[in-house]
Amino acid sequence: MNKQDITSLFENFNQLNVLIVGDVMIDAYFFGKVDRISPEAPVPVVSVQRKENRLGGAANVALNIQALGANPILCSVIGNDTEAILFDELLKTTQLSNKGIIKSTNRITTVKTRVIGNNHQMLRVDAEIDHNLIDEDKKLLIEKITSILTSEKIDVVIFEDYDKGILSEDVIKSVVEICNSKNIPTTVDPKKRNFLHYKNVSLFKPNLKELKEGLNIDINPKNKSEIEAAVFQLNQLLKNKNTFITLSENGVYITDHQNNFHEPAHVRNISDVSGAGDTVISVASLCLALQLPIQQVAALANLAGGLVCEKVGVVPINKDELLAEALIKLI
Repeated sequence: MNKQDITSLFENFNQLNVLIVGDVMIDAYFFGKVDRISPEAPVPVVSVQRKENRLGGAANVALNIQALGANPILCSVIGNDTEAILFDELLKTTQLSNKGIIKSTNRITTVKTRVIGNNHQMLRVDAEIDHNLIDEDKKLLIEKITSILTSEKIDVVIFEDYDKGILSEDVIKSVVEICNSKNIPTTVDPKKRNFLHYKNVSLFKPNLKELKEGLNIDINPKNKSEIEAAVFQLNQLLKNKNTFITLSENGVYITDHQNNFHEPAHVRNISDVSGAGDTVISVASLCLALQLPIQQVAALANLAGGLVCEKVGVVPINKDELLAEALIKLI
């Protein structure tokens, strides 16, 4: 890619509409100091100095899409509870639309609460329901997604799966069929429960751990032939157009099942790997929507994933920083 190609690509992100379907949540934080042990039990006492609530799960993918200049539309089911009010407020604060969000009395809004003492995570408390949607809510979700896909220009659909029950085999199949009939590309950030349900999608992006668990095999990430054998086995089951494997410090591997490319990781000062997968699927999805060659999709997504690992906490990609790096490292 030359300088003009990269600059134009980043400008073209601004024209895209992205539908994100999956598990949304609130990431809540208590930050404080620890200087004593509780007299009630042998546990540290965190004196809270600051509280913070952030959008998490599929909503963090929406924040990445927004940060890249595209227009994200979230589709999910949350509870009809106090936390849902907070979720709505977070959407408004970040200027994200709630038109794809369904509130259900059959679920609670997922909240992951992290207690941070002296800059170390002391405890995480998860409030969630992770079983599949009941039929009534599933029907409403499919109807909502179908309505958006038929009434708006959607350039790519991202499945963001955290195994919390929003995505199930029939939801996945219904949405993929609609998208394929409309020639809308579909990309997947999978988890274990639905791993083998994502058939006939445009791009399937597991990390190495998910690939091992999904196929129940062991893989040496430094052995390209083992990766290729695993991807061949996966493709026999799923028949996806492209498979994109993130390999942590070993970079990324992508194939369209005819050509394959390995992009090594860039040297980084890693601070926190949290949220890197959200950034990778966001960048890859926008590139795929703009019909970039798969090697360029992998190269830019790999660069973006590494860049957010230099930040502490789950933060969306900075578009200007990514463009500046791309102009240096991808030319």
